[in-house]
Amino acid sequence: MPNQPKQDINDLTTHLTHLVEKIKTGADTGAIIQDLQAALEALSAVSTHDSLTGALNRRGLLQKLDAELDRAKRTGHPFSFAVIGIDQFPVLVERHGKAAGDQILRNLTQAALQLLRSLDSFGRVGESEFAIVLPTTWLDQSGKAIARLTSAVAAVDWAGVVAGLEISFCSGLTTNAHGDTGEDMLQRASEALVQARAKGPGSSVQLEQSLPDFDPNLL
Repeated sequence: MPNQPKQDINDLTTHLTHLVEKIKTGADTGAIIQDLQAALEALSAVSTHDSLTGALNRRGLLQKLDAELDRAKRTGHPFSFAVIGIDQFPVLVERHGKAAGDQILRNLTQAALQLLRSLDSFGRVGESEFAIVLPTTWLDQSGKAIARLTSAVAAVDWAGVVAGLEISFCSGLTTNAHGDTGEDMLQRASEALVQARAKGPGSSVQLEQSLPDFDPNLL
């Protein structure tokens, strides 16, 4: 799962405006089409990626989630979705500073991108919360994936950020259900994350959509 290059949207917008002005003034369009196409592709990537970490942003992650929901409806194959939150992140930032906090977010992102499969999608959905779309993955298998990510994050050289620093995260996991939207799954996984955080650092909770109430009159 390759990381996306981070670019400044203001710089890209300025560059696109400059290219448009060149076309308006009668410049040879053939000579700038390739540059224009590259700038448009870069702008599209920036609109769906987090500028700090290079992970998908909330918009980009929800696009991936909705696409996976569409695929699941066509194939009938289940998949899993997880939201993870760095433990005690506000305390870490207060204690060690914003620069250290930013580096923690970047390092965790790199650890996740190196570990996850190419078909998985990883995005930042909050200040210290990230989400993962895990296609063709049963809920019990997603727990194993989170366990591997936990080990990968623990193995990061956090002492390079702050001496003696250790990072853990809690996770909330769910699976797709009939009628789900991306926002539905994000809300359910976030609720599971809240429950996991209540259990303590490093905890994980799985939460599936509730079954409808049983009506004996339908028998």
